[in-house]
Amino acid sequence: MSKVKILHVLHSVGGVDVSLRLILSNLDPNKFESVVVKGKTDTDRAFYDANHAKIKTYNCTIIRNISPLNDLKALKDLQKIVKEEKPDLIHAHSAKGGILGKLVGHFKKIPILHTPQAYSFLSVNSKIKKSAFLTIEKVFSKLNNKILASSTSEQNRAINEVGYETEKALIFNNSIKPIDEIKPLSIRKTWPDEYICSVGRPSFQKNIELMIEILAELKKKNSQIHLVLMGVGFHSPNLETIKKLIKKYNLSKNISLLEWTEREDIFHIIKKSQLYISTARYEGLPYSIIEALALKKACVVTDADGNRDLIKDNHNGFVIFDNNIKEFNQKIELLLSDNELKKQFEENAYQRFNSNFNINNTIQSLERIYLNNLKK
Repeated sequence: MSKVKILHVLHSVGGVDVSLRLILSNLDPNKFESVVVKGKTDTDRAFYDANHAKIKTYNCTIIRNISPLNDLKALKDLQKIVKEEKPDLIHAHSAKGGILGKLVGHFKKIPILHTPQAYSFLSVNSKIKKSAFLTIEKVFSKLNNKILASSTSEQNRAINEVGYETEKALIFNNSIKPIDEIKPLSIRKTWPDEYICSVGRPSFQKNIELMIEILAELKKKNSQIHLVLMGVGFHSPNLETIKKLIKKYNLSKNISLLEWTEREDIFHIIKKSQLYISTARYEGLPYSIIEALALKKACVVTDADGNRDLIKDNHNGFVIFDNNIKEFNQKIELLLSDNELKKQFEENAYQRFNSNFNINNTIQSLERIYLNNLKK
């Protein structure tokens, strides 16, 4: 049997990039051949398969924002690549990758799977923009394609808001390898031994403003509370606002802002923390929380897409509704004071990871999805 060729199309940054690398490095290379098409200004790191062989990669003008000239050029480039590669299936990732992939797949009669990794219409605060982005998704849902959601929440949005038929809204949970080794920090530690942590760039999506408000309230009862916030160095449009809030609440000694660093450092910091928090407005299925589960960490998170798919309230953490700062503080204080409860949540966290988000146990389901959606 010849290999099935999968063409991956994406704006390869952040969690989208992480997702693709995990998929490529775990697919059976005896059954699948992968080709990647990404933006010219995306990561320049090579992609590798499970045999550590470098994967063929094309660069074209795929960018995050809408740009008619760049988008048209990217579409023409992608059509040429598809004509040359003749893939059996296109797996489009991210909003822009989804639009380009769906168009080319429609023109070339190639099956398309689209993984949004958080729908673009969730990323804007403007009702007009949100309506426009949702309309675009609805229009493109009518082409010959299926959603391959990264979480149950994303799958539900595809059906209930975008308008996909239930049988055209599939799911493959974002998944990672077990984290078996914690390496020493490659950066200098400048924070206390006892701290809580999070990963999140200051942006509308991550809602770090709420996190600072929570920290300010925690400090009223615990002057030694400390937050290590990772990931503030890449595309952080609200960073100056966050710095002003830190100064307003006199929190400079209670928070460490770390620019993006090696994943091994992130693992180390999460592992040594007391617990993990997230104030996100929406997610696809956040890798940082999956990593926290794999590292046996209890979590306190907002009731957002992605968060609620990973954290079961009062089982492996707490889910906070309506951005309730008082409730957030009460649950964090409870876990910091009740060691037995925290230990139980930590064990539940690891069990939940291993059952649902361990890629060693889930990759076969993705392979079946690929095989079941080839052109008849």
